[in-house]
Order: sequence, then C-alpha cells, then structure tokens
Amino acid sequence: MSSLRNSLRALAAAGLAAVLIAPASPARAEPSPAELTQRIEKSSTELERVVESYNKLTEDIKANKAAAARLTARIGPLEAQAAQSRADVGEIAVTAYKTGRLDTANALLSAGGPSNLLDRLDTLDQLTRQRQQRITGFTESQRRLLDQKARLDATLAKQAAQAKQLAAGKKKIEKDLAELYELRRQAYGRATEPPAPRAKSKSGGSSGEQAPAVSGRAGTAVRYAYGALGKPYVWAADGPNGYDCSGLTSAAWRAAGKSLPHNTRMQWGVVSHISRSELRPGDLVFYNSLGHVALYVGGGQVIHAPTFGRNVEKRDVDLMRPYGYGRVR
Repeated sequence: MSSLRNSLRALAAAGLAAVLIAPASPARAEPSPAELTQRIEKSSTELERVVESYNKLTEDIKANKAAAARLTARIGPLEAQAAQSRADVGEIAVTAYKTGRLDTANALLSAGGPSNLLDRLDTLDQLTRQRQQRITGFTESQRRLLDQKARLDATLAKQAAQAKQLAAGKKKIEKDLAELYELRRQAYGRATEPPAPRAKSKSGGSSGEQAPAVSGRAGTAVRYAYGALGKPYVWAADGPNGYDCSGLTSAAWRAAGKSLPHNTRMQWGVVSHISRSELRPGDLVFYNSLGHVALYVGGGQVIHAPTFGRNVEKRDVDLMRPYGYGRVR
C-alpha cells in the first residue's frame, strides 16, 4: 500500500513539473483601434460597391417596369386593331359565300356595252385591292400584336429574375452590415455616429452651415445638399431622412428638376465630363473607380454621404483621389 502511495506521489510530482515547465500558450491579443479602423474602411469600401450594384439593379427594374407599362399600353390598341382586321376578313368571306366571286368571267358575260364593261373591270380591280389590303392589314396587326406580347413576356420574366436577385442582394448586404457595425462598436463604442445637432440653418440643414449663394438649378441642388448635412448614411436611400452617396446626388438634383439614376456609374454615364478647372457648384465629383460620388459646393469643398455608420458631411474635394468630374445636363 505504501509503495502504491509512493508511486502516486511520484506521478503527481511529475505532472506538476510538466505543467510548470510547459511553454505558456500566448494570449490572443485584441485588435488595436487602428487595426479595427483599417478593417472597417476595407469592409466599407467593399460593401459600398455591393450597394451600388444593388442600386443599379433597382434602376434596371424601374426601367423594365416602365418598358412593360409602355408595351402594355401599346398592346391594347393592337388587340383592337387585330380584332377589327379579323372582323373585316370574316366579312369578306361571308360576302364571297353569299354573292359568289366577282371575277373577270362574270364581268365579261354580263350585259352592257364596252364602257359598262370597263367600269365593272375597274370596280373589280378596286375591290380586289381593298380585299387584299384588308387581309394584309389583318396579318400585319396580328404580327405586331404577337411581337409586342413576346417582348412584354420577356421583360416581365427578366423583372422576376431581377427581383429574386435583388432580394438575395439585400440579404447579403444586411448580413455584411451587421458584421461591419459590430466592428464599429468594438472600435468606437457605437455602431453609428451620434445624431447631428438640431440647430437649423437658413438652408434647411441641421449643421448650422449656410449654403453659398448659387443661382439657377445648380443653386437648388447645392442648397439641398446643405440641408442634408448631418443626416445619416442609409444604404439604398435617397432621402429625406438618410442617403447613400448616389442617393444624395440624385435627390439634390431631383429637387432642382433634373432626374439622375440612383447609381454612381450610371450617373457618370449621363453627365457631361469636365476638367477639374471647370468645376463649379452643383457639379459631381466621382471617386474610387466610380464607386463613390459627391456634390461640389464651391471653395474646393464637396458634400457627400460618406459610408455606413457616418453622417452626411462637407469635406475637401480631395477627400480621396478623384476619378473624374461631371456636369448635370
């Protein structure tokens, strides 16, 4: 029994020694605020590209809905035309059945002089042409109707596929956004910037900054942008309570009576491209390979909706390297 006790003591001592001399596993270091900020910026840039793709898909769906409405409006009259043509052709068939065909032999065998014969032949020719025109009209009406219906069906099928894609995109964005907001909580203690002060400026904004005096439609767009200062970045939103980058520029110019698509790349496609030296208030400044856009307000400054968790702000035009400059036509 004593030998068993001695053996257990020896084993326990050996185990303790092994624990004492085993190398300690390094504790996992928490990421520093600088590392978290770097990850947040990278995630924000990637997610903004996804959001702009989502915005483009939304614009495509809007265009397809408008196209479907136009096609539907055309189909109604075409259906009426085809029905009328069908009735005309039916009437020709009934008349031919009841009266027999008016042909050259009938015209030649009928009583009457040469002038009467010429008149009947002329009438025959006119009737034949009219009948052919009505049959041709029926065929053409039917062809146009079937063509428009086929185009409408294709447009509606494309819309349905895009709607599914849109739903999947929204789900992915919300998942990625939850992760991004968690990173912001770790780095800054909260997921979003605090609300802006509520003091109102003459331009309608909540920042207290007054918009410069700019005339015309560009001035309206600039004043609208000042009115958005301090409002939160909200993905896929174009106001009035939040904006993403292309949502802000499209909303500002919509207030000025001009329609811009809610997508940065599409906006680049519809503006006149200008040089930096030509910049004036109301122009658009594009960044990040057309992944971001801002509104130029003069004095080397732009107003933009920066990114997730941030508020609309005024910054230097070189807040990042510009891709190009555009003027709304």
